[in-house]
Amino acid sequence: MAWRIDQHVVRGEIDNRMRGRTVGRIWFAGRAEPMELELRGDCWRDLAGRRLEFVNPEPQPGLPANFAARQAGEVGDITASRKVKVRGIPFEGLRGDEEGAREVPWHWGNALRLEWFSETNGRVVIESVGFELKIVGEPTWEMSAAEEERQKHANAAARDGYMAQQEEAWLNDRARDNPGKRPADVHGDAAGRPGQPMTEAEADAMQARSDLLNDRVQARIEREGDAADHAKILEEEIERLNREYPAPEPTPEQRARNEAWLEEFNRAPDADEDLDHPDAEAEDDQPYEHPLVARITDLLDTWRAQAEAEEWIPEDAVPEHPAQELIHAVWRATVKLAVALNGRRWPPDLDFCALTIVQLKKAREYLDDALRATESCHEEKLLTPEQLGPILVDLIDLAHDANALIAELREKLERGTD
Repeated sequence: MAWRIDQHVVRGEIDNRMRGRTVGRIWFAGRAEPMELELRGDCWRDLAGRRLEFVNPEPQPGLPANFAARQAGEVGDITASRKVKVRGIPFEGLRGDEEGAREVPWHWGNALRLEWFSETNGRVVIESVGFELKIVGEPTWEMSAAEEERQKHANAAARDGYMAQQEEAWLNDRARDNPGKRPADVHGDAAGRPGQPMTEAEADAMQARSDLLNDRVQARIEREGDAADHAKILEEEIERLNREYPAPEPTPEQRARNEAWLEEFNRAPDADEDLDHPDAEAEDDQPYEHPLVARITDLLDTWRAQAEAEEWIPEDAVPEHPAQELIHAVWRATVKLAVALNGRRWPPDLDFCALTIVQLKKAREYLDDALRATESCHEEKLLTPEQLGPILVDLIDLAHDANALIAELREKLERGTD
């Protein structure tokens, strides 16, 4: 559930004058000291490079005591130009069923929206059309339309990550209530064959279920708008999915297998393993980045910079503009490859091979989308052969490398051993 705390705000300031970093302080009714805000990422274009001060004319006490005084994490949508409907008559001015009896006047207004994803309190939203706003000083930098689009994509990724964490927490609660089952069994996807790792077909089914869940959640959030309670929607849709596709009750053999799987998954390394790998602790301090992820990340940064410098994407471009689709498809492939490959040494354990294959196949689909976008750029003469040639070669190489990783994991699954 998101924290919606705008009514408790007394005043505050948001500062994005340093690229990639948004900081601020917010004072709340009933608290003497301000909350300190330190976030990774930038505001939308209207506040990027700027310092904003705001005041709430009618603050109310009641901020929960467990709302942390320091909020660190990722930016969400931070803007003072969000368009919302504003009533011409406040709720207090309506009597009985008068609201339904006559048309209530309204107008479009700009709302301040501060959204972030905190490491301590999760998703936080402050949104109001009633705050007094003031830009202080001159901007230190300007955000381009392409940069704003990238930031919005990053915000969506942060929001998806928060939803995934909420789903994982919910599933962990279910697992505690269902001892002896793997998390996948509780979710209702694993086949539960004793002594066997998940197959690629089973992982495909799990991914299809996850995609269905995400589509349903996103559809409800769009329908319910700003009033949407993301955590509540996620929980209800997971329950609905489990009613429609219930997991079979595991057999005693499956329970034994699952208990052994959990024990192996959760156990800590013993002293002998530490002696065999004296640098293990030092390696764990450095998050592992797979070479393919490092490569596509560098290429994405290069192509984004080139697109901006050479004006591949017009200011008024529609989302379907081929050059826009090219950059977006590569970005999505980068995210999916990072999820599949980063964080653990290659190759993954046998139990994770099938899930990794599915993620790699999804990344491969996005690379295919990028290749199709290059064809459209060529056909519509939006980019020159000199611009497209190196990109095409790199995309084909990335797709070839992804295919090689998939083949390696399929061979490992077929072999059935680590």
